[in-house]
Amino acid sequence: MTPSQTLRAAHSAEWEAIAGHPFTIALAGGSLPPARLAWYLVQDYAFIDGFVRLAASAIATAPSLADSVPLAQFLAVITGPENTYFQRAFDLLDVPRADRVAPRLAPQTKAFQALMAEAAASGEYGRMIAVLTVAEWSYLSWATPHNPPAPDLPFQFAEWITLHAGPGFEAVVAYLRGQLDAAWERADPDLRARMQADFARAVRLERAFFDAAWQAG
Repeated sequence: MTPSQTLRAAHSAEWEAIAGHPFTIALAGGSLPPARLAWYLVQDYAFIDGFVRLAASAIATAPSLADSVPLAQFLAVITGPENTYFQRAFDLLDVPRADRVAPRLAPQTKAFQALMAEAAASGEYGRMIAVLTVAEWSYLSWATPHNPPAPDLPFQFAEWITLHAGPGFEAVVAYLRGQLDAAWERADPDLRARMQADFARAVRLERAFFDAAWQAG
């Protein structure tokens, strides 16, 4: 197995819990209550700030320009089409402006933001890529079984699925996994231990975030 496959296999139970979480199943089926979806999207939107900063740090420390370009291109999607989706969904769900710009963050959201900040501050590309890989690969894992969404599924559900599935997003995850594999091969034992710890922490926090979203609203 590749290093990324080995890391995922070490947390297979939690990974499968994310991929088949009741929250994502309800979202994909269009049965998620509006208040629960709004809570989730508000928290996820707040998450983007830390994600963009982490990705920018990874771009700045990438081994080469060729290594950094795909991530820079993905950032354009995050700050473009995905940001537009959030604004449309917030309008539909009547999310107050205060919750869009300065929401009260859940402990799970704060914890993931702290992880991203720590990885970015470390200056270690391998740690940054480990966290980014979990964030995107876990979303690909839950969204793929539901893609393409049902034709009559409202946009607030359908578009969230298509943003995280399909050839374009699969290519992003393949790139991140390739970067993680390469960084692992270059790393010494101490850095590998830190990468492994960050990967594990990110998986646990993703699971905790979906658990919180399922209970919210």
